[in-house]
Amino acid sequence: MSEEIQKLKQLLSFPKEIAIITHRNPDGDAMGSSLGLGGYLHKLGHNIKVIFPSEYPLSYGYMKNVDKVIIFDLDHNVARKAIENADIIFCLDFNGLDRVDKLGENIQFSKAKKVLIDHHLDPEPFTDIEFSDTGASSTCELVFKVIDQLGDKAMIDPEIGECLFTGLVTDTGSFRYGTRPYTYVVAGELKMLGVDDYKLADKIFNSQKEKHLRLLGHCLANRMEIMKDYGVGIMWLTRKDYTDFDIQRGDTEGIVNYMLMMENIKVAAFVTEQPSIIKISLRSKGDISVQEIAGKYFNGGGHKNASGGGVYASLNDIIEKVKKVMPLYLPKLIT
Repeated sequence: MSEEIQKLKQLLSFPKEIAIITHRNPDGDAMGSSLGLGGYLHKLGHNIKVIFPSEYPLSYGYMKNVDKVIIFDLDHNVARKAIENADIIFCLDFNGLDRVDKLGENIQFSKAKKVLIDHHLDPEPFTDIEFSDTGASSTCELVFKVIDQLGDKAMIDPEIGECLFTGLVTDTGSFRYGTRPYTYVVAGELKMLGVDDYKLADKIFNSQKEKHLRLLGHCLANRMEIMKDYGVGIMWLTRKDYTDFDIQRGDTEGIVNYMLMMENIKVAAFVTEQPSIIKISLRSKGDISVQEIAGKYFNGGGHKNASGGGVYASLNDIIEKVKKVMPLYLPKLIT
């Protein structure tokens, strides 16, 4: 048993007040790891409060206890009180306090023991116990590993397993990237513990509303440009698009990946015009690192093949910046 696991086991040896927090704009991995860990810790007898800085995509509303999550944007006082009262704070799927916005200060000055479980590069030293592995497919994979190393794998029931499997599926693009052999071991273990992966995939991928397909069609037909010389796809959405298609949180998730379905496209960029900032999502194939591009040019970061950022600029300026930056990283294709 590793030293960090021993510390955590001692910390969890009797019931405590525990707050679990993940990053702003939570995705499937952030939500799945938080709710999966919360379900496990509840079984140990702890009092659990799961906190999201902002609202979550309703497509993940099938996860157990998601209706009990505290949303900081909707209830500042309750969220801050939960952190203030916590004996332990688990920080999941983020590596720096800027990812939780205004809650960062509350976490930083809390006297609670802080535990990090995350798979992003270069974690900041703000926690007491750290489980950081950049080779992991997802934070859900790491949560499973921690529970297993604590000797409690048998406590993962189908509902906890469904949360954890969600992160595996969504953060790997249905096991197409970011995997390692252990990722499939975890998937197999969760299936043996009772997760119905077929039904779960149906919930995740076959619950789209009509507007989602119309939005996708609009993006592919009217909002996509291909830099054929470099194998780059660029897609964008304007503020007017957000109004016309009634785009809500989570509605654009996964759209960027459609560009990578083209044979010669190596990098995909999805640029969206938010009310006060321009956001960019970057995806790549193979050895091309978009993490460096996101960090150097778009105030962001993430993973080698999946990163993002945000810039205070105009939509057109960022699209043009993408076009200038990509040739610096990609060789010109021979046609």
